[in-house]
Amino acid sequence: MTWLTKEQVGHICIIRLLRPEVYHALNRPLLKQLSSLLDEIAQDNHTRTLIITSSSDKAFSSGADLKERQSMTEGEVRAYLTLIRQTFAKIENFPMPVIAAVSGVALGGGMELALSCDFRIADETASFALPETSLGIIPGAGGTQRLRRIAGITLAKELIFSAKRITAKEAFLNGIISKVTGTGQALKESILFAERITCHAPLAIKQAKKAINEGYSQPWVDALELESSAYEQLIPTKDRLEGLRAFREKRKPHYRGE
Repeated sequence: MTWLTKEQVGHICIIRLLRPEVYHALNRPLLKQLSSLLDEIAQDNHTRTLIITSSSDKAFSSGADLKERQSMTEGEVRAYLTLIRQTFAKIENFPMPVIAAVSGVALGGGMELALSCDFRIADETASFALPETSLGIIPGAGGTQRLRRIAGITLAKELIFSAKRITAKEAFLNGIISKVTGTGQALKESILFAERITCHAPLAIKQAKKAINEGYSQPWVDALELESSAYEQLIPTKDRLEGLRAFREKRKPHYRGE
């Protein structure tokens, strides 16, 4: 069974979650397909930006499939947590930028999925929550750490301890999402944003993301060394020379990822 769809729009790849009957709950088959698809896209030189969204406006994802969870043994729960953590880590460390286009609810693992992306663009119907403490657990797919880094420790504690749901506007005001759009416009706005990224040198974007992500937790001197190493990778590229030529000739550059 197919739990995801993949669409190519120029240099932009769009992945849609495809379980609308359960608000795109993240069961094991879906996560395995997503992990495999991420590996495939990462090797695709034509794709320069990835968008993750869902196939319906009511939900981005309601999180873990609790009906599936009820039948799991303790060992299977641990295996599920390993799978979802590893899959979301692939998104966070994906070589190209990843945008979450959110409509409707993004709850629990669904919010954690959005947090693992580089950017989150949501329409005005969207709402976000990490309700795990109300179920006797905690966010287990990176939510305690990613939310803290994105929105600050105090807000992370407030949302996780209280299991509070917030609106798209509240998420925007607290820096959790990049933009709020009109109803049903999150994907359209995400594509427009992706196009502003894909017109630039893809190898440079990849190295910039690597330097930012890997340098975030490093001491200052080590982070600057990492940036220097990332820059060094770009010096021999054809794209760097094309950028210089385009500037000199007063035209738009034509980057090939070489």
